Amino acid sequence: MKKSSIILMAGMLAMASCSQKETAPVLNQADFQTEFTGKQTDLYRLTNAGKCEVYVTNFGARIVAIMVPDKNGNMQDAVIGFKNIQDYTTLASDFGSTVGRYANRINQGRITVDGVEYQLPQNNFGHCLHGGCTLTPEPLGWQNLVWDVQEVSDNAITLVMNSADGEAGFPGNVVATVTYTLNDNNAIDIVWKATTDKKTVINMTNHSYFNLNGDHSLPITNHILTLNADYFTPVDDTYMTTGEIAPVAGTPMDFTQGRRIGEAIEGLEGAAFEDEQLRNGNGYDHNWVLNTKCDDTQCCAKLYSPITGIFVEVYTNEPGIQFYSGNFLDGSGNDKQGNPMTIRTGCCLETQKFPDSPNKSDLEGWYSAELEPGQEYYSHCIYQFGVE
Repeated sequence: MKKSSIILMAGMLAMASCSQKETAPVLNQADFQTEFTGKQTDLYRLTNAGKCEVYVTNFGARIVAIMVPDKNGNMQDAVIGFKNIQDYTTLASDFGSTVGRYANRINQGRITVDGVEYQLPQNNFGHCLHGGCTLTPEPLGWQNLVWDVQEVSDNAITLVMNSADGEAGFPGNVVATVTYTLNDNNAIDIVWKATTDKKTVINMTNHSYFNLNGDHSLPITNHILTLNADYFTPVDDTYMTTGEIAPVAGTPMDFTQGRRIGEAIEGLEGAAFEDEQLRNGNGYDHNWVLNTKCDDTQCCAKLYSPITGIFVEVYTNEPGIQFYSGNFLDGSGNDKQGNPMTIRTGCCLETQKFPDSPNKSDLEGWYSAELEPGQEYYSHCIYQFGVE
């Protein structure tokens, strides 16, 4: 693959019009070109034989837009996010990002590795969330740093992060990569790899906010979600996992047969929830224990919009998936269509080790997130798009 940047057509980029209105983003490459923390940001476009497109920026190794056909053949954007780099670098968000070093929460920001305790940033109810992600006073978390582009082709891009020992408090010099490949079956194949020179912990994921309605002013509460999971990991009122693995049967956490997302949460916030777990999460913000047991040939989740007929299936070699129903989207900034991104206008399906695994891996059913020198971290996720 060639190492030079893909040259995007100057001016505005949009899909060709079909017979009905499309909601293609209008993206200008120049709007994604700036210098941030001494490094240059840019926008890259991946394409396939089916005319699908994926737009990626090296700021946070983020997916900016995913153009896929709906049931009428019209191209629709499957994710929400900003239309320029200024919003990404000034408005705190995880939209489309590659999260690291450790996705999700670590209790009180403390880990112990080889008998040494490390204090990490405490940026969420006293916990370390998504590697301590902040934009100020200095960028923390890989989603707020500029990645180096290692290789790029028409349908794939590999980005590299060199993370120094002690960065955000984590031990070890880590070299991590993420590769996005858009194949001709309209699937985005994501591979994360990492190595370290000192024992550390790592847990990477993609934080895209899906909205398959075409019109992103419409909330995702109408989406039908199926999760191949009979158990989940409950949380307390600070969103921290309790260490329990609980059955979903008979609770609002049961998506085994497919259910409308809004059935138990539509119009509700905070203390309005009767269910304790929904109250603790302000909606859905939980990890499910996948029945697929790290087999990435089995579908672990499916999200579907009855408006467009678009669905996305998820495959992974990870043991868990975080379903987040966009409970804290507060309208800060407008999306690519000009809509304020308000509560539940996007939802996330984040493949992962369980939250706080570094402090709970000795519990039954939990997995270690440790990485040793000489080992290679490997995580795989596929977002397979289609229509019904």
